[in-house]
Amino acid sequence: MGRKLKALQKFRIMKVYIDVVKRLFDLVFAILGFMIVFPLFLVLWLVLLIKNNGNVFFIQKRPGKNEHVFKIIKFKTMNDKMGHNGKLLPPSMRLTKTGQFIRKYSLDEIPQLINVIKGDMSLVGPRPLLVEYLTRYNNFQKQRHLIKPGITGWAQINGRNTISWEQKFKLDVWYVKNISLILDLKILFLTFYKVFKKDGIYNLENDIVADFMGTHAETKTKK
Repeated sequence: MGRKLKALQKFRIMKVYIDVVKRLFDLVFAILGFMIVFPLFLVLWLVLLIKNNGNVFFIQKRPGKNEHVFKIIKFKTMNDKMGHNGKLLPPSMRLTKTGQFIRKYSLDEIPQLINVIKGDMSLVGPRPLLVEYLTRYNNFQKQRHLIKPGITGWAQINGRNTISWEQKFKLDVWYVKNISLILDLKILFLTFYKVFKKDGIYNLENDIVADFMGTHAETKTKK
């Protein structure tokens, strides 16, 4: 009974944090952050308006909390060049020089503050991936959608694209089960630290990764 009571108390604390505190935290700091970076936002908007022939933003459907689909907003870092077969060229061939610079400093993520303000995303949480991945997750991996996706997350400060999909999902689910204000503050601090130090944030070779095609075996967790 004692163990069940502690588990119930932990669940209630986490629910209050997720539903009330975390949302208030996101709203206040997303609005404040957007106000601070707004001059930079305008500069990047103007540069991309010229460089991308008017195509400033990359907007794509992504699954959020409880697999609810929303439209993510990012600065557009790739062109839309196609091959002879009429299909888009590989991402590595479409990433522009301006886009490389923007990704190097994670500036393409700035418009996602709008997603946070709208309530589609959180500042911290599992990264929102492609809609087609939903059918490829196993039961363990699906738990990453129990909370809102984030601009940064536990997997992002623990390897980002240098680790496997399975490792990323394990980190995502661990975050879901251990979410707290202290953990969120730690992730935000380490994210800014890594961006300023350029530590594992961007590398042309590992920034563009292969699609997740699914994990055949269910991931088992220790009880």
